[in-house]
Amino acid sequence: MSGDAPLRADYVIVGAGSAGCVMANRLSEDPDVSVCLLEAGGHDRSLTIRMPAALGVNTAGGRHNWGFQTTPQTHLDNRSIYTPRGKGLGGSSSINGLVFVRGHANDYDRWETEGATGWNFQNVLPYFKKLENWHGPASDHRGTSGPVHVTTRPADNPLDRAFLAAGPQAGYATTDDINGRTQEGFGYFDTNIHNGERQRASAAYLHPVTPRTNLSVKTNAAVTRVLFEGERAVGVEFVSGGRTYELRANREVILCAGAIKTPQLLMLSGVGDPKHLAEHNIPVIHDLPGVGQNLQDHLEIHLHYKAPATAALNREMLPHRLAKNLTQWFMSRTGPATSNGCTVGAFLKTDDKATHPDAQIHFFPVYLQGWIPKPRPHGFRLGIGTLRATSVGTIKLNDGNPASSPKIDPNYLATEQDRTDLRRCVEMAREIVAQAAFDGVRFEELDPGQSVQTSQDIDAYIRKEAGTAYHVSSRAGWVQMILLLRTRIPECVA
Repeated sequence: MSGDAPLRADYVIVGAGSAGCVMANRLSEDPDVSVCLLEAGGHDRSLTIRMPAALGVNTAGGRHNWGFQTTPQTHLDNRSIYTPRGKGLGGSSSINGLVFVRGHANDYDRWETEGATGWNFQNVLPYFKKLENWHGPASDHRGTSGPVHVTTRPADNPLDRAFLAAGPQAGYATTDDINGRTQEGFGYFDTNIHNGERQRASAAYLHPVTPRTNLSVKTNAAVTRVLFEGERAVGVEFVSGGRTYELRANREVILCAGAIKTPQLLMLSGVGDPKHLAEHNIPVIHDLPGVGQNLQDHLEIHLHYKAPATAALNREMLPHRLAKNLTQWFMSRTGPATSNGCTVGAFLKTDDKATHPDAQIHFFPVYLQGWIPKPRPHGFRLGIGTLRATSVGTIKLNDGNPASSPKIDPNYLATEQDRTDLRRCVEMAREIVAQAAFDGVRFEELDPGQSVQTSQDIDAYIRKEAGTAYHVSSRAGWVQMILLLRTRIPECVA
């Protein structure tokens, strides 16, 4: 510890991601309270954050990305799955794919029947409307005065248009607003893009209020543990510039470090399963075995097809075109670099038993190897995955060092239901691409390729190639962990 006296604030918020930025904004509305927001990463001024088309750069790695790896996954050929999460102001909203999607109304209603009182869709809809500034047609499901600009792009690419037309040809519905009254069907994706730039949480909620004198934002401040007096959270310890500090909270400590870092921080602080904490010589503050449990994620599998060079966007990566596109974005925030590459998609049911869509397609009119396109081959991608996986995993500590990555085990495809559903997703994607709408713009199937036909072949391809859709969550994560100073640690964090 340094010899400095502890710093103080009324509210201490850990993590400047989507939740932390909102909390900092709303709490600091009261001029009579002080708010301090701590973020382990740096600022969000990077051009690779602000430019939509550059999203693959930070997804692939770098200083804005924690760059986690899962444990070897038994049902994915023992592969460790790369799991990027945002590090810096805006959190994962600064590096994600910029597709803006609400959950389905039926899922929120189901949450309430399972015990999440107050979380039915009619209760959460006003908050969805409050956060967004929708640039589309008027709708009683959409908000128009919120801080987050939400836009759609025209399907000005022949591959996007083919995808939209292929849906009805394959017998699927269409929807005029995926985030409106009807999610199911083929339609345009909403995006967090406005005036040619990424609409990240920090830009929407944090930057406009930084002049507030009662709000302090500290970047490159890595919280190492929550400080307790008995079972009361009284502050945090953090490291910045090689020095260790204490920050005391007069009112609340609020953990908004996401589904991976939040449970890790709790366990490092002595909140969790006593047996697991004992393995790492961490004194138990509160016996709460549920911390780090119930980890879930969306798994996605990609299919690639060759396409004409005049249709696929790989041509935009040719040196002379890339230079032109970058110059256009720098000069006027217009042109191809303003796109996230995913204009259209679909929400579908894998079978008639599903009450509402349980599969999602992200369509990309570009052949991708990873997330950074190359000039060749020319092609397109369908990323398809299930939405209500039944496999459940865990987050545990690798050791007691706060600088170490946690042990992330999503336990992908542990159930036969999940394996069946993802296999069906591959079959559905192929059915869609086989429709007449793709004639002339669809050439040979590159991945998985025509040699992969039987159920056993498809399963083997999935085990070899499936990866995260970047929607990791857990009960200890999505609740965003509010620890009240003057009460016992609530059991809801389990």
